[in-house]
Amino acid sequence: MSPLFDPADFQIPPGITHVCAGGETAALRSHDQAMLRYLADKSAGFPGRANQEAEIEAARAGIARLWGVGADEIGFVSNVAEGVSIVAESLDWRDGDAIAIDAVEYPSVVGPIALRRTPPIRLNQARGSEPGRVAELAAPGTRIIAASYVSYLTGERTDLRALRAAADRVGALLVVDFTQASGYLPIEASLADFAFSACYKWMLGITGVAIAYWNRARQPDWAPASAGWHSFAPGGRGYDALPPLKPDAMRFTRGNPAHCPVYVLNNALNYLHRHDPAAIQRHVQSLTTALLDQLRDLQIPTSTPADPARHGASVCIPSERAGELEVQLRERGVFTWNGQGRVRISFHGYNDMSDVGCIVDALRACGPV
Repeated sequence: MSPLFDPADFQIPPGITHVCAGGETAALRSHDQAMLRYLADKSAGFPGRANQEAEIEAARAGIARLWGVGADEIGFVSNVAEGVSIVAESLDWRDGDAIAIDAVEYPSVVGPIALRRTPPIRLNQARGSEPGRVAELAAPGTRIIAASYVSYLTGERTDLRALRAAADRVGALLVVDFTQASGYLPIEASLADFAFSACYKWMLGITGVAIAYWNRARQPDWAPASAGWHSFAPGGRGYDALPPLKPDAMRFTRGNPAHCPVYVLNNALNYLHRHDPAAIQRHVQSLTTALLDQLRDLQIPTSTPADPARHGASVCIPSERAGELEVQLRERGVFTWNGQGRVRISFHGYNDMSDVGCIVDALRACGPV
């Protein structure tokens, strides 16, 4: 099996097996020109700002195409935690309110709500590995069900339709983080009330900008509790009557978006749109399933479900010596990701089956996991 993406398009050193997309993907070489375009527009005076705004609109359209939603439902924040915070701050929380989460949910999805003090919010946490465990927590008083589509810790994929049904049953919002999925899995963002994604992983962008999705059909009257100059509708002066907010999801974007990362993101989206999303999913999951099969034969345990319908593009190996193991693999030319007591191996379109062989050979050479 050949790579789906041309590895020469990426800044991957010769001889390196780059399988750390769950942390950072290798950069596209064409990002250099995207950054130079931004710098030229930044230096071009007022017409340059018009070019920057056009780049924002092009990126919104590209994300909307990828997520199957309207461009008016796409805005930008600096990171997922900021987006979840804006939603959390907009709600009229009551004593006894709760959120339903997995016990190992990503901190950016939980932290903006968990640290609220007035009133404190109950955290109902699901534990274990049963597919429906978070949906079962939904009960009266649950204001938000918050979930990553794919877990950063284990690579497990969440049944969002089950969470949508659970949220509707109790009148809760469904807030989804697509960071570990967007760029290789088909995204049905409309299942969520609000959704977010970082852009520096499988979406091939860089840090500094994240996607914010507002489901305007489900939450037509939503408004943030704070704003900045960019989230107000243009043209207003003075505050005797507060200026209206922008009518679309750009009300998430309180100040200038991070224009340089948006230029890079737009370049990345143009690259991704050259490939069928379903083909990208098939490609990466052929690699995950092959690796999981070989790890099972080697009796190396993983926390990633074997069923491709229940995992994404990552295979996670729990290990007490995960940090040491990442270093040993890197010294053997295999770039993986370390943290939280596991080594994460994540595939993208520039990988192929030879990379699976390199990973297995390197793991054998490293000794006991």
